Amino acid sequence: MKVIVVGAGVVGTMHAWHAVERGHEVVHIEREAEARGASLRNFGQIWVSGRAGGEELDTALRARELWEGIGARVPGLGFRAIGSLTPVRNELERAVAEAAVARPDAAARGNQQLTAAEARAVNPALRGAFEAALWCERDAAVEPRLAQLALREALLATGKYTFLPNREVRDAVGENAVRDDRGETHTGDAVVLCTGAWLSGLVREVAGEIPVRRVRLQMMQTAPLGEPLTTSVADADSFRYYPAYASPALDALHAGQAQDPTAAAHKMQLLMVQRLDGGLTIGDTHEYEHPFAFDTLEDPYEHLTRVVESFLGRPLPAIRRRWAGVYAQCVDTSRVVHRQRVRDGVWLVTGPGGRGMTCSPAIAETTANELGW
Repeated sequence: MKVIVVGAGVVGTMHAWHAVERGHEVVHIEREAEARGASLRNFGQIWVSGRAGGEELDTALRARELWEGIGARVPGLGFRAIGSLTPVRNELERAVAEAAVARPDAAARGNQQLTAAEARAVNPALRGAFEAALWCERDAAVEPRLAQLALREALLATGKYTFLPNREVRDAVGENAVRDDRGETHTGDAVVLCTGAWLSGLVREVAGEIPVRRVRLQMMQTAPLGEPLTTSVADADSFRYYPAYASPALDALHAGQAQDPTAAAHKMQLLMVQRLDGGLTIGDTHEYEHPFAFDTLEDPYEHLTRVVESFLGRPLPAIRRRWAGVYAQCVDTSRVVHRQRVRDGVWLVTGPGGRGMTCSPAIAETTANELGW
């Protein structure tokens, strides 16, 4: 088969990967020189721990397995099976962690409750004050700024892959075909549109209004920490935003412990992971109302700095980068992704939300299976 993939973010690149793996030829079209959207502007976390039970967790676990296998073949991804720690500071937060460990699927996630001393043995950089921690062994990380580039290099080496940058697809024409802004038509046995948060233009023309919204977030990256941060790190505010933590204990946390005003105003949680260069990627906020602001705000960064320093027990290294990103999320957040046949031979795959980096290998595998690749 010949497969046309539109969009070179992680979801599109994983579709190209699965097509080539199954022996097909791929033409991969990207409107910019390189993908510059949410696939790069994220933590690079393969985040199993917070996923809702059922389909979402199954997808994340399958994706985690695929990431590890691909990472062994493509070292440039920077795959690391580092797990995650969520330090907790009081009985209300500890109870939510205990409920997570008591879930029927806790073993699949690798959930364990650790004492503060045990957590520091796993991650000695956490010298600050906390009482215990939730350990999730199945969480992992890759390098978001490098992953698509490393995958593309491996794809090019197969001889079955062609990358066409700086081309914006304008029309879906006939069956199994699209036309780009240079007037060239690309025809294959299947076309997959992986356009991320670009939901206007082509997507609106071929699919109309779809049940997907755009979400904006702010993040930052520091200079090298000077020591290993051996796990990714979250704070108890992450309990408030991830469906895996829903429980009576979480209800009690909501009722008994007000969120910091800045964190509440910006719908914040701490997620943190160390890059291969030693710097820390730290976030994040959530903004849902359009139009999004064009600038970034300092209050969220100051809040995150305080939280991180309280866990590390030391000043945060200098901030080297700040950025905002936008991703596409299904309005029904229980859905892993929006997958729709929009024309004969043309499919749209978008809306994984904050699950894109985690779940993309399994999302693309499901597309390949459903389309009979």
